[in-house]
Amino acid sequence: MKKLTILLLTVLSAGWVNAQVKLSGKVTDNRNHIIAGASIQVKNSYDGGVSDSTGHFSFKTTEKGTQVIVVTSVGYKPAEQTITIGTDTIDLIFLLKEEISELKAVTVTAGSFEAGDKKRAATVLSLLDVVTTGGANADITAVAKTLPGAQQVGEQEGLFVRGGAGYETKQFIDGTMVNNPYFSSVPDISQRGRFSPMLFKGTVFSTGGYSALYGQALSSALILESIDIPERSEASASISPIFLGAAIQNIAKDKKSSWGADYNYTNVAAYFALVKQTPDYFKVPEFHAASFNYRAKTKRGGMIKFYTTFAANQLGLRRPNIDDPSVKNAFGLKNTNLYNNFSWRENLGNGWKLNLGASFSTDHNDITNQIQDAGNAPVTTGQVWIDSTNFNLTTRGDLSQVKAVFDKRLSGISILRFGGEYQYAYNKSLYNSYNGVLSDHYKSLFGEADLYITNDLAAKLGARFEHSSVINKANFAPRLSLAYKTGAGGQMSIAYGVFYQKPENTQLNYTTSFGYTKATHYIINYIKNTTLQTFRVEAFYKQYDDLVKTFPAYNNSGSGYAKGVELFWRDKKTFEGLDYWISYSYLDTKRDYLNYPAQLQPNFAANHTASLVLKKFVTKWNTGFNFTYSYATGRPYYFFQKNGTKYDIADQGKTIDYNSLGFSTNYLTSIGKAYGVFVFSVTNVLNSKQIFGYNYSHNGARKEAVTTTAPQFFFIGLFLSWGVDRRQDAINNNL
Repeated sequence: MKKLTILLLTVLSAGWVNAQVKLSGKVTDNRNHIIAGASIQVKNSYDGGVSDSTGHFSFKTTEKGTQVIVVTSVGYKPAEQTITIGTDTIDLIFLLKEEISELKAVTVTAGSFEAGDKKRAATVLSLLDVVTTGGANADITAVAKTLPGAQQVGEQEGLFVRGGAGYETKQFIDGTMVNNPYFSSVPDISQRGRFSPMLFKGTVFSTGGYSALYGQALSSALILESIDIPERSEASASISPIFLGAAIQNIAKDKKSSWGADYNYTNVAAYFALVKQTPDYFKVPEFHAASFNYRAKTKRGGMIKFYTTFAANQLGLRRPNIDDPSVKNAFGLKNTNLYNNFSWRENLGNGWKLNLGASFSTDHNDITNQIQDAGNAPVTTGQVWIDSTNFNLTTRGDLSQVKAVFDKRLSGISILRFGGEYQYAYNKSLYNSYNGVLSDHYKSLFGEADLYITNDLAAKLGARFEHSSVINKANFAPRLSLAYKTGAGGQMSIAYGVFYQKPENTQLNYTTSFGYTKATHYIINYIKNTTLQTFRVEAFYKQYDDLVKTFPAYNNSGSGYAKGVELFWRDKKTFEGLDYWISYSYLDTKRDYLNYPAQLQPNFAANHTASLVLKKFVTKWNTGFNFTYSYATGRPYYFFQKNGTKYDIADQGKTIDYNSLGFSTNYLTSIGKAYGVFVFSVTNVLNSKQIFGYNYSHNGARKEAVTTTAPQFFFIGLFLSWGVDRRQDAINNNL
């Protein structure tokens, strides 16, 4: 009986084996790259196998007839083949297409530094970096100057990027342009930005090649996105010898809306009494600022945000007149500024999204310059070139704008984006007896597509059409960017774009017979990004056309170029507890504009610029230490002397190299029920001599260096919060 059972099992087993058919083959992607670990199965059965390290697979099946073979692999779209299984071995080849996902897809990085919640892995600078960069005193522009591409210009406000003047960089908040992002200009003194960095959750500093959604910026765009609803309600206060502030932020119980308000007062009288200033301030700078915000979620998961701020400031200072030091120039300024911003982000369904933005701002200046004698009384010298500098100037600048952007998700994660923008600008100036009014209706249409061909290859194609009524001219600006992933965390990007900008109002006041100024950007970069380290190298070329000339006539006959190479390295890994970044820029640029007699290196551009930023938080001391060292080679300076129908260069040279070491420290503590952060900072720790250029008398006989108002600036303050532990935020973000 036992022998009979064994014989029966042997016969049955042989029959089962003979009923099996072998399936074999290979799995690759559509670029013939091997895919290991892919799962291959006969659909609706238990028969299958896995591809090996060479992409090959082999298994046997008892299924017969028409069957479907399914192949799946993480990161790829499933593939199927219908086959007929008989008795012979079957060989199969599978080509899998990559599954494109937002987490894995390459992103275009040419010409832009991004920070914010959306791209944590690619973050270059967080907003807390702005607050804790040594010597920057929480000024967004000052921190941007530590990045490649930005120049160390210390005598006037603005971001000077890759051979572009300060007014060629524009700022945008929630999609709409800010008309007056800085406090009003004061001769030879740089002004800081109007907005606190803590208002924003994301930042894009584009040094060129920026999106078609934005225009009227010849060199660069600083794009800021305000925060949504905070996590918790909070009250806060700030105390310093130079300012006082208080704020409240209230979150609804259902976490679907919030409102907040703040007020700040700044007066530097006590500081100026301790630290001698080069100008004689007859009116110490004084600032009032108040703001209100409201945010609410919509039923479809969108967001409505409203922000308004009002600011007022005044100052007055005297300096010796460069033509006659026995008399003085007394400069006075009063400014008021109102800014309002509304944005609505909404899901419309079926892959459609809406981003609607509207803003209104108005800025008023009362500016005077008076020639005074040694006793500070008005005086007439009888010298026309001196007496003509007496003036009274009243200005008003309004900007109203609305912008709508529609997003439509295409196949995968590709997106089509298009919309339009309208701006109405009204500018009025009363200069002594001259009364001038400029108004402009500016319209634009734009379209852009983010195309993800594979996870390793992406493209951004866009174009922008603009028309300005004040010059009655239109333009068409194409934009193109490509990105290719070279490996884990590494990618190459290229960008091309044409950018236009209207002439400045100071030039349009003379004539509106202008066209647009134009810059064409070419950019290539490589970036290697990991969780704790970022390496970036970028090369660029810019061609300037139709720049404004003011002599011998106002026209668009100017031209120029800018080219260079930039490096950036950030490292939070190599040295335990130390976060640092290094940036370097080489710039070769010349331009013929304004009253330049030929193409010259502009007086705001240095050939070599570098920064080193260090941040170290010592947990056992609850203290952060932050250092920033910036260096730039000397900038050119010129004295142009009129000679008939042209200007000659009567004097020229280069300033001394720029050196500056900034330091700040943050001590975290508790005071009663409040969480506290003590902050101390100082600029130019080493007391380095800094010269930004030279002013000349009308005949060039005298020249005076343009320097800082004081060699150093010191700050000490206490920041208190109730409801939110800012100390823990500081620790978690490794101040």
